[in-house]
Amino acid sequence: MHIKIKIWHFVLVLSVIIIIVRFNLLLNTFLLFIKLIKLFVTKPSLAFQQLNLSMLDSFVSFFLILIIPIFSFIKRKKIGALFNTINFTSFIIIILVFFFCLAPLIANSNPNFQKNLSVTKLLPPLSYIKVIHLVPEENSNSNIMDFISLKNKVVKRSFNENIIFADSVADGQKFIYYQHGSAFELPKSKIIMNNGKPLITQKYFLLGTDELGRDIYSRLIYGARISLFVGLGSVAISLFLGLILGFLAGYPGGIMDSSLNRITDMFLAFPVIFLIILILALWGNSLISVIVVLGFSGWMSLFKIVRGEVISLKNKDYFISAKLIGLSRKKLLIKEVLPVILAPVIVNLVFQYANVILAEAALSYLGLGTGSTYPSWGAMIEAGQNYLSHAWWMIFFPGLILFLTLYTANNLGQKINIYFNPRIEA
Repeated sequence: MHIKIKIWHFVLVLSVIIIIVRFNLLLNTFLLFIKLIKLFVTKPSLAFQQLNLSMLDSFVSFFLILIIPIFSFIKRKKIGALFNTINFTSFIIIILVFFFCLAPLIANSNPNFQKNLSVTKLLPPLSYIKVIHLVPEENSNSNIMDFISLKNKVVKRSFNENIIFADSVADGQKFIYYQHGSAFELPKSKIIMNNGKPLITQKYFLLGTDELGRDIYSRLIYGARISLFVGLGSVAISLFLGLILGFLAGYPGGIMDSSLNRITDMFLAFPVIFLIILILALWGNSLISVIVVLGFSGWMSLFKIVRGEVISLKNKDYFISAKLIGLSRKKLLIKEVLPVILAPVIVNLVFQYANVILAEAALSYLGLGTGSTYPSWGAMIEAGQNYLSHAWWMIFFPGLILFLTLYTANNLGQKINIYFNPRIEA
């Protein structure tokens, strides 16, 4: 007997699991949000100093994890797709969306966190190490100490001076911890005590660590954010250029059509990847530059679709009538052209989205991606190839999630194409 799970069921269950597993983090996030509001009321300047993008990211994730299950439950009848049975494609899409929206909740640590490399580097999947918690240094401003302490529990930092990673510990008259075979002594006065015993916890690495001791699992999640964000930004630019230029070429025709068509053919004939590499090499690689370059290099296929549709539409009776009653070019594009070309445009954008994700990974692999500030699947694969013989997980997991993302995007594009054109399936 096959159990059929609806999409909204899966979203609801996944949200509840995250809420249960990360309940303490969610509670601390809520308390931090309340304290920040109070700080804004009493000391606005100090509140602005403490506020940063990572904290805002945590707040957004907190509210989203509460909104997503409520929204999916309330809108399940109005949004027909939520009643569809979960399949492989929808499963991967939901997971990627959760990664994108809830990275601070799902990830175990900051993607760039590294400490005590002799202990943490190149750990295999399902590894764990000892974590020694040190007494934090006193802050001169006692009014802000509670806020900072709570902030450190919520916001994932790239470095933490109040912990030490160790392979093992020996707690006797002297507290000794071991790192890669070397012994170090630590005064007990510097360690947080819990019921008279040093506070020592365990940190798990679900998918192992890389050559710098960074958590592969966390880097995969934040890498999904980068890939999806680059894809959205680039596709939006391609959509704008393809629609506008395609309409400007197909509607008036003549020299405008010939000029834009020849320019498009020139771009299609020239290997775009070389142009992208040239531009990024000259102007530098950053998140914005990668989005803009990939967006400007992917509008040609959409241009061809829009131009061809506009040429066939402009001689139709309803289009001529709309033009005669005085509709502007903008309204003709929005009200008469877009509804007709919506299906091929959506299909093209989905396939374009997969191409952009692959292009971003390729650029990151070549060192021309979003830079070292943000984790990227392509950069992770490039780093892993140097340790393939004894750290297979470094290249396997980012390669697997990249493959699944591309497969899902192309599969989604094919399903949308079949939905709009049922005869294709036959």
